[in-house]
Amino acid sequence: MEKPAPFSLLLLLLSLTPPSTSQSQSPSSCPIDLNYVSTIPWQRSSCIGDPSKSDHCCQTLLSLFGIGLAQHLRDTSLFQLSHPSAATSCLASLQQRLVSLGLSSSLIPLCLNNSAEFVIDSSNCVGIRTKDDWRRRLGNTSVDDACSGDLSDLTSCNSCVQSGFNVTSQLLSMDRNSANATNRTNECFNFTVLYAAGVANARGPEDLGTASCVLGLPLTKRSKSNQQRQLSLLSALCGVISGVVFMTLLGGFYLWWERKRQRKQKSSVEDGSWEGGDTRARVRPNTGATWFDIRELKKATGGFSQRTMIGQGGFGIVYKGTLPDGTFVAVKKMVTQGLDLQGDDFSNEVNIISSIRHRNLLPLRGCCIARDDEGEEQRFLIYDYMSNGSVDEWVFGTKEGKRLSWAQRRGIVVGVAKGLAYLHNGVRPAIYHRDVKATNILLDTHMNARVADFGLAKQNREGQSHLTTRVAGTHGYLAPEYALYGQLTEKSDVYSFGVVLLEIMSGRRALDASEGSEAFLVCDWAWGLAKAGKVREVIEKGIREEGPMEVMERFVMVGILCSHVMVAFRPSMGEALGMLEGDFEVPEIPDRPLPLGHESFQWGSPCTVASNGDGSGHRRSMTTRAIAGAIARATLSHY
Repeated sequence: MEKPAPFSLLLLLLSLTPPSTSQSQSPSSCPIDLNYVSTIPWQRSSCIGDPSKSDHCCQTLLSLFGIGLAQHLRDTSLFQLSHPSAATSCLASLQQRLVSLGLSSSLIPLCLNNSAEFVIDSSNCVGIRTKDDWRRRLGNTSVDDACSGDLSDLTSCNSCVQSGFNVTSQLLSMDRNSANATNRTNECFNFTVLYAAGVANARGPEDLGTASCVLGLPLTKRSKSNQQRQLSLLSALCGVISGVVFMTLLGGFYLWWERKRQRKQKSSVEDGSWEGGDTRARVRPNTGATWFDIRELKKATGGFSQRTMIGQGGFGIVYKGTLPDGTFVAVKKMVTQGLDLQGDDFSNEVNIISSIRHRNLLPLRGCCIARDDEGEEQRFLIYDYMSNGSVDEWVFGTKEGKRLSWAQRRGIVVGVAKGLAYLHNGVRPAIYHRDVKATNILLDTHMNARVADFGLAKQNREGQSHLTTRVAGTHGYLAPEYALYGQLTEKSDVYSFGVVLLEIMSGRRALDASEGSEAFLVCDWAWGLAKAGKVREVIEKGIREEGPMEVMERFVMVGILCSHVMVAFRPSMGEALGMLEGDFEVPEIPDRPLPLGHESFQWGSPCTVASNGDGSGHRRSMTTRAIAGAIARATLSHY
């Protein structure tokens, strides 16, 4: 599950200065129950060793104490503690609990050294002190709705975060006092954080989803209890038994169905719906995919009419279809020219994608092999229909009047990273996609990213560091070592992913010859700006104000690192995903031997220049290959 960059980005500024009314509690005692400090699985690693060297530790402790303040608001209606001695007592109690966990006794004096920050002050944030004050000022807000449920998934957390920023803006617009504006912003935002976690959310601030999303508390994976293990084992045993029974029934059904198909085929060889025997057996999927009759597809697509056509390219034509149960599908009709090559892609895609399932990979619903009236063989692939088209259409403006918000771009990038990480590490043998690009990333109804088109995918046999294969893919997205030598590794997909990430963040295409005489490469352009300290300029202007700039800049830096010309400097997809989610720091971007936009890397230059007639074109071609080859060999030697 993705861990979004929510309120935690501003919790670093958590000078919690909210409100309260008179209280009957003893001012010298702590009104907060801090037992959760020992029970919630929060990450303590940043607080081990010398805490003065870790800002992450202080941020974590602020988030941890914020849980108690949010619960105090939930129980008492007070945004802050009512007396300085109560705040002092709470911090002392928190320090004792940290020491009991084996942490340094200097953490609280170092990180939370001003107890007055947690005490009621009616001058803070438009005078709000209690929940009643909040509701008199704002009424029912978007936070009450967006933050009310389970916040452990990306979509709901992003919605809660965005509503929090909106409510904070409302509070600031009510405050006409412009003095000390920064503190005022922090105060009102912190009030929103406490309200979202302590009041709006039905699960309360100690819920792990709420603590992680709203309060930004970094969590560790909690180990299962013995009882949970027993339940898991029991569930697994039941699953195995059910699986055996199911496979037995499935095997019997398949034998019956195969005999019926063979009888039907004998009586209808001349029928256009015949599914070629030998080819059909060769590309039969392992699981999941259904074999469609050509008559079903004709009916679903209106006879493959022009009005149902939704896409066309070198691979063939895509039609939108409607199955009898009302389900929308996309039917890809493979081109008939170059049938042997398309047949390989067809078989490859059926065999690979039908055996895997992941929420960020486009599932193959089925396939069909048939013959037309002239006896020509036709091949079809059937997918779930993605109603929002491709990322290319949204980023580069072919979706009229629509654009991607920062939250949507963030979700798409992380979704693609998860899908590719699953292909590289979640299945055996690993799968290399080889054609990661914006047009091959589709968006479902909820704008979730689905990596599509596995016609060029390759499986890596165990023990291989790379595959040597024919080069296939799209210029601008191809890693240099793969484009030059056909040497394919998981880092080849990482390079393509980095290019797509930069396209999504900048709104500029991977390869654009309209920039001038030399082709514009987005990875060169972004790398140059980053080295000049101008990372912000890479980000498309329309989204710069929509989210935390440091998170957007982090995404850009990950894209630059992934598309580095040197293989050794690219992260794996798992590492890239960790950087995007904030689990790993993004290292400093290393220098590059030559920018990919250098004339040595002009795509197609050996062909276009070789026609000069005096031989100079050929000499330049050899120079291009020599320089590019030297760089590629250097990159491979580091892998």
